[in-house]
Amino acid sequence: MAGDETTDPQQVLTDEILADARRQADRVRRKAERDAKETVQAAERDAQADRERRLADARAKADRRRRLTLATVPVEEGRLRAARIEEALEAVKAEARQRLARRDGFDYRQALVALAAEAVERMGGEAVVVDLSAADRGPLGADLVVAVRERLGGDGPAVSLAPEPAPLDGGVVVRDADGRRRWDNSFAARLGRLWPDLRRRIAAESGLLEERRDGNDE
Repeated sequence: MAGDETTDPQQVLTDEILADARRQADRVRRKAERDAKETVQAAERDAQADRERRLADARAKADRRRRLTLATVPVEEGRLRAARIEEALEAVKAEARQRLARRDGFDYRQALVALAAEAVERMGGEAVVVDLSAADRGPLGADLVVAVRERLGGDGPAVSLAPEPAPLDGGVVVRDADGRRRWDNSFAARLGRLWPDLRRRIAAESGLLEERRDGNDE
């Protein structure tokens, strides 16, 4: 009939196939867009998490370094303070040696008598010999022996002066006749024996160290 359109089955099928293909393509495109967006978002989240993790690790490491540094401060401070104290004490010891060498600030004769008498008492026995330096033998030798005997009040061993000078910078050495026993009361030996106790007292009294309250030095 006039005005009626004849439907081509082949065309209808083709149109349906194309329309379905467009719908499928659209769904695939939308899904691909969603997947891409989710992938990007996941990557951004992972990147952010990695940045935060790295930042946290860096902060933790920095905090550990800070704590370690702070922990070493008292140790280093103590080491430097101990070194300064030791330098000051060594300076005092050097000054003491110089004053002893100069015979400065004390009666040298009386000091020799006291040192010799102490050494003779410590030696004991029947007879002892006193060694003096070459510088001391002339002005002090025979007189020193007499003074030591007087100081001991006649008690103790017989005291005599060694026939030859000894290599001493000051002070005396007392020994028995055969030299098997001796007591070194030279200035160097005497200072060496007394120094450990002296250095503690000097440090405490000068404020370099705090003196212990139990009556003993550190």
